[in-house]
Amino acid sequence: MPDPPGALLLDIEGTTTPVDFVTRVLFPYAREHVQDFLLRRASEVRDDLARLFSEHEADERGGQSPPPWRAGSPAETIDSATAYVHWLMDRDRKSTALKALQGRIWEEGYQAGHLRGQVYPDVPRAFARWRAQGRDLAIFSSGSVLAQKLLFSRSEAGDLTPFLCVYFDTTTGAKSDAESYRKIARALGQAPEAVLFLSDVTAELDAARCAGMATALCVRAGNPPDGAGHPVLLSFDEVLP
Repeated sequence: MPDPPGALLLDIEGTTTPVDFVTRVLFPYAREHVQDFLLRRASEVRDDLARLFSEHEADERGGQSPPPWRAGSPAETIDSATAYVHWLMDRDRKSTALKALQGRIWEEGYQAGHLRGQVYPDVPRAFARWRAQGRDLAIFSSGSVLAQKLLFSRSEAGDLTPFLCVYFDTTTGAKSDAESYRKIARALGQAPEAVLFLSDVTAELDAARCAGMATALCVRAGNPPDGAGHPVLLSFDEVLP
């Protein structure tokens, strides 16, 4: 760990937030509401549909056998997009188009009071402590920046966004690509070695370490450790107390 790190970069799922909230609340909500959302907001989602169609074509070229895309009418297009979204979700695909659409669906859910973000109990006090120490806090998640902001602004612990300075998603790059972490360090105005990255996924930590960042493997209750080779922490209370 650098002495001291100027910034902390945090994963969400399994790090700040229980995996179950994502897999049992957010994902099912998006799956259930995607078709209705596309129908109601057809004039606003043309770019989302175009991105999905482009990814669908790439999957077909790559021999992935996605469900067929029929675009003979607006209704057929939405039916096809819905089936493809479900197909992507079944494969836990880190699709930028999918994540952007999910974020917009969740935005409606948060605004309607159907959703509230969940974080581990140690997260709010750690955020407050780290900011009081003068450190920048940033998020890097496969979920869209919109989805990240919604989770932290409408969390059960209150609005946590005042503690966070910037958010990164897969538009920055893949989480398993070292270059993504170099870009993030530059965006934070920090040398990579002055950034501490916390995640529950070893492949992400390996990439961050390859970029020069300090790393720690976050092992939450009920989540088995994902590999080895990084310092292990069980709670944010252990980090820069």
